[in-house]
Amino acid sequence: MSGVRVAELLPFSPTITGATAVRVLQQISRDKGSTALLLAIPCMLMVLLKLMFHDSEATFERVGPQVFGIFPVIVMYLVASVSTLRERTTGTAERLLTMPVQRLDIVLGYSLAFAFLALSQAVLSTLLSIGPLGLDIKGPAYLLMVIAMLGALLGLALGLLVSAFARNEFQAVQFLPAGVLPQFLVCGLFVPRDEMHGALSAVAKVMPMTYAVQAAGEAATHTGITGLFVRDALLILACVVLVLVVSATTLKR
Repeated sequence: MSGVRVAELLPFSPTITGATAVRVLQQISRDKGSTALLLAIPCMLMVLLKLMFHDSEATFERVGPQVFGIFPVIVMYLVASVSTLRERTTGTAERLLTMPVQRLDIVLGYSLAFAFLALSQAVLSTLLSIGPLGLDIKGPAYLLMVIAMLGALLGLALGLLVSAFARNEFQAVQFLPAGVLPQFLVCGLFVPRDEMHGALSAVAKVMPMTYAVQAAGEAATHTGITGLFVRDALLILACVVLVLVVSATTLKR
C-alpha cells in the first residue's frame, strides 16, 4: 500500500498535525512567561524541596522522586489550560475548524508541541535533581524522566479538557483545586494509601496521579524496571489517551 493511501486511512493528517504543533511551539516561545513556567518552575520547586529538607536527607530521598509525578502535572495543567482557552476565546480554534482540519489534528498538534516541552522539562528537572541536588535513586535516571513526562502529558490532557468548560482564564485556574489538588492530597505522598480511610483509599485508586507517584517510588527504590512500574506507566498513558479523546469531542464545528 502506498504512503498516500496509508495517510488517507488515518483519522488525522500528519502534515496538519505537524503544522499545528509548530504553530503552538512558536506561540509559546513568544510568551516568555509561559516558557519560564514550563521549564524553570519544576526546577525551582526541586531546589525549594532540597532546602526544606537539608537537615533530613532521608526525607528528601523519599519525597524527592515522588514529586516527579506531581509537579509536572500541575505546571503543565496551568499552561495548557490557559493557552488552549486563549485559542478558543480568540476564535482561533473555530477558524481552524472551518478549514479541512479534523478535531484530532488540533488535539494531537497541541499534544506533540507540549510533549516536546514536557520532555525538555523532564530532562532539566531530572539532571538538576540527581546532579547538583544530590538525589540518590537506585534505578536508572531515565525512569524519572519517563514519569515526569507522563505526568506532564497528564496535566496537558486535563488542561485541554478543562479549557472546554471554562469561560475565561480565571475559571480555568479555578478548576485546579477541583480536579488536580484532590489527587495531590490522596496520591500517597503524605499518608500511605493503605493507612487512609476506606473511602479515601478507594478514591485514590482511580486517581492517575496516584500511579505517577507510585511509579516514581518504584524507580527510586529498585535497581531495574519492575512490573509495577510498567503497569503504572501504562495506566497513566491510558488515562492521557482517554482524556485527549474526550477533549477532541469538545471541539465543535
